[in-house]
Amino acid sequence: MEKPFRLWAGGCSHISTDIQYGRRSLAEAIIQSERGGSDGGPTFDWDVMVHLGDLVGRQGTPDDEEGRLVLGQFLSSKKHPREHFYNVLGNHDASGPEEPAQWWFRKWIDPAGESPETSGIKNECRPYPVVGTWERYSFQVGNILFLMMGDRNDGGPPAGRRSRGGYPAGKVTLETFNWWRGMVEENSDMIIITAHHHMLKETTVASGKWEGVKGGYHGRFDDGAPEGASYLYFVGEEPDAQKFENFLAGNPGSVDIWLGGHTHTSPDDKYGGKTHIENRWGTTFINVAAMTKYHVSSRSVPMSRLLTFNPQEDLANVSCYLHTSDYSEQGWYESVEEDVTLRHRFSGI
Repeated sequence: MEKPFRLWAGGCSHISTDIQYGRRSLAEAIIQSERGGSDGGPTFDWDVMVHLGDLVGRQGTPDDEEGRLVLGQFLSSKKHPREHFYNVLGNHDASGPEEPAQWWFRKWIDPAGESPETSGIKNECRPYPVVGTWERYSFQVGNILFLMMGDRNDGGPPAGRRSRGGYPAGKVTLETFNWWRGMVEENSDMIIITAHHHMLKETTVASGKWEGVKGGYHGRFDDGAPEGASYLYFVGEEPDAQKFENFLAGNPGSVDIWLGGHTHTSPDDKYGGKTHIENRWGTTFINVAAMTKYHVSSRSVPMSRLLTFNPQEDLANVSCYLHTSDYSEQGWYESVEEDVTLRHRFSGI
């Protein structure tokens, strides 16, 4: 029998920031989904989670101690093994310019199961196996194709961070962009969901030029493209490249959904005249925002999204779950719930 598919999407847990205040940002959200929240938030079912980066909270580069801390929070789940979580790199997860490229993420988070002795990931145990590497990979659920791209904020400014600082402007390699474009062009018969830590330029709240800094969402690093702090700014070494935007403008409707985060906001925020869910070029862009409470505390409202795909329907329901009661009652924040249109009917699982 065909079943609905429930995708839990979150990010920006900034675990080592919140743990300083006694809050286990990712673990608490997982426990809420399975057992309910301490303030009355209801449980909710999900099949897989995509975590869109920034597991790390510190301004310095992550180390093995932080890896064990993060892994422990993933393992707080009683219903979902580690293989039910699919991850991409965020800018705070990046290695430093003198370190092996993204060694921490590859060792401890490891979406393709290349380091199972430390990450605990076995690709053969995933409900939907990963095809690719830590930097760019795909997986398929029914007729939904996920294209997962890691941020490459490593290697030093201007396109990568130093050993200290978030250096928020987003980056992918040219090889990753070409892979993404090829996968989109070759799979027009599929529902396509793209996931990256960042949103694209001028899509969702505060994703315009300079809006990340001027709106107080991101720190200013003058050697790291502060004008592009809130969106995917670099492709390779090219600044403000807009290769994804230009492709989508020339091929409208070729991607169904773009999932990202990076910019911490409240669910009703409309800075720059844009909300968390917007449609451009026939693609629905969804900023899932942040699960942290204390990293950029003036902007962070702990929340995540649940996307529900019902068999033989060409709509996906997008719901917002508040993980604390600071902004509103813990649980579903119904005023921002939306149905978004898909190009094809979902086949079911």
